[in-house]
Amino acid sequence: MNILRHDMGPRFSEMVVVDLGTARLLYLSGQVAENPSLDITGQMREVLRHIDRLLAMQGASKKDLVSATIYLRTVGDYAAMNSVWDEWVPAGHTPARATVGAKLIDSEYRVEIQVTAAIGTTP
Repeated sequence: MNILRHDMGPRFSEMVVVDLGTARLLYLSGQVAENPSLDITGQMREVLRHIDRLLAMQGASKKDLVSATIYLRTVGDYAAMNSVWDEWVPAGHTPARATVGAKLIDSEYRVEIQVTAAIGTTP
């Protein structure tokens, strides 16, 4: 087993990859928008672009997601969040998902998303 950390900081890494020999598990930390002044749909699109970028670093895509946890500042954003999510997630590849109303660390953030993906090793 091998563990690789990407964009490691003093408190967390943006992504941790666990190489299990025949498969890799990709654990992404909670992703938030770079521009917290955006509305929920704008923040969702930014967050999903971050997730796409991190997954691509390991040759993965949103089709490889196995789970997602979405934290919303207000449950009133649930329908708008789902409309962006539904456009992004590929049909037939939806991960297990939980959505939670939560007080986020910065009051400007409307959404934070944490995902896990699984892929085969590169031959």
